[in-house]
Amino acid sequence: MSNDIQIGGRDGIQVTQLASQSNRHGIITGATGTGKTVTLQVLAEGFSRAGVPVFAADVKGDLSGIATAGKPHKEVDRRVKLLALGAYQQRAYPTLLWDVFAEHGHPVRTTISEMGPLILAALLELNETQSGILYACFAIADDQGMLLLDLKDLRATLSWMGDHAKELRADYGNISPASLGAIQRRLLVLQEQGANQFFGEPALQIEDLMINDFSGNGVISLLHSEKLLRESPKLYAAFLLWLLSELFEELPEAGDLDKPKLVLFFDEAHLLFKGMPESLVDKIEQVVRLVRSKAVGVYFVTQNTSDLPESVLGQLGLKIAHAVRAFTPKDRKTLRAVAEGFRNDEALNISKMLIELGTGEAAVSPLNEDGAPCSVQKAVIAPPESRIGPLTIEEREVVLKRSPLKGKYKTTIDRESAYEKLSARAEKAAASEKAEQSRKAQEKVQQKAEKQERSRQPRRSNRQGIGEAFLKSTMRSIGRSIGTKLVRGILGSLLK
Repeated sequence: MSNDIQIGGRDGIQVTQLASQSNRHGIITGATGTGKTVTLQVLAEGFSRAGVPVFAADVKGDLSGIATAGKPHKEVDRRVKLLALGAYQQRAYPTLLWDVFAEHGHPVRTTISEMGPLILAALLELNETQSGILYACFAIADDQGMLLLDLKDLRATLSWMGDHAKELRADYGNISPASLGAIQRRLLVLQEQGANQFFGEPALQIEDLMINDFSGNGVISLLHSEKLLRESPKLYAAFLLWLLSELFEELPEAGDLDKPKLVLFFDEAHLLFKGMPESLVDKIEQVVRLVRSKAVGVYFVTQNTSDLPESVLGQLGLKIAHAVRAFTPKDRKTLRAVAEGFRNDEALNISKMLIELGTGEAAVSPLNEDGAPCSVQKAVIAPPESRIGPLTIEEREVVLKRSPLKGKYKTTIDRESAYEKLSARAEKAAASEKAEQSRKAQEKVQQKAEKQERSRQPRRSNRQGIGEAFLKSTMRSIGRSIGTKLVRGILGSLLK
């Protein structure tokens, strides 16, 4: 049985994506409502049948229907007959549901340390000076042996840096209170957008995205992204970039295999590059170029090719373009760019083809066995075997209950990290300060009592002397009040 993925076809000619070339990445473009999500669904099903695990961002919630079988429909019947899909069978595909907010799937978490300062600085939209301080924060945490697991760890470390700015200046440079304050305010905004749920432990393990079911089908992991995109698009982009970098760092070199180990679909791909610093874009380009040697394929889904940098576009093998709307001069410029990105051996009018494409049709150019792009073809996209449309709440619950990862990520873990270590240091310092102040107070009282005693003529009496009485009275007063005074002082110093 071939592992190749059927995309569609026309006039008796089938258009397929070779599994062996699927780590060469790809792109799906098209205007809203032209069929990009269905094409993504068809590709995901094909990879799953070939035994390749899939990760996809479900930005509208309607991709979750892949977890249940499709229903008979006249358009499905028409395409099956048109494309001669003899093996077509409506069925469900093995699916794992994920959600940063843990509302529609298993929780997704990572740690501050794992995300790193480069992606985090972009997420917080920091300027160069603020980014430098964030880098210093990570360096200090590493040097001090402190883990940065969640937002409270990061906030505690930044506060500690402010309190010890003078001592840190020689090794880590100037630490401006204004820049620290700006970072802290950005963290507050990020916290309001739900980042508290994203940063922490247990962190997502990459191997849980790379599993197969008992039949050998690749499991399809869907990240529910509707709320995430609406409330924090930067956090959505940061997660995808972290995932890409983790795969690059953790997976061993694999070379060119007969099929990928994992395929990623990044919907709303423009968010990965929009407003990102050039240094980060360069890193993304580098990772996309190198991660294919780890047998990972990355497929970007967006409205047009101009959403991606040229350096990334040049690395994409499979190209699928749905209809392009060309109503304005800018639209026509985009149309020309899309058309020029295809190999065109038959001298087709690709611009005209792109405008005239109907829903469910696309211009397709896969790679051949030598890794070279095939000439562009107009194709009808094959119908998915699973349902087109979202799962109901009840269906989603059933999928979650049957999940092999049920309960694994449910309970958060808060082990000792930067926040706890810095709190312990502060408590130790407070205890030492309290003991020292108590000792000094007692010495002062003793000295005062001795001075008063020396100023009086000694006389023998069984009665208690005035100085002795004063000393005892003062000591009793100190004993009652010194604790309260020291607690107020210590709390004040901690809050500075």
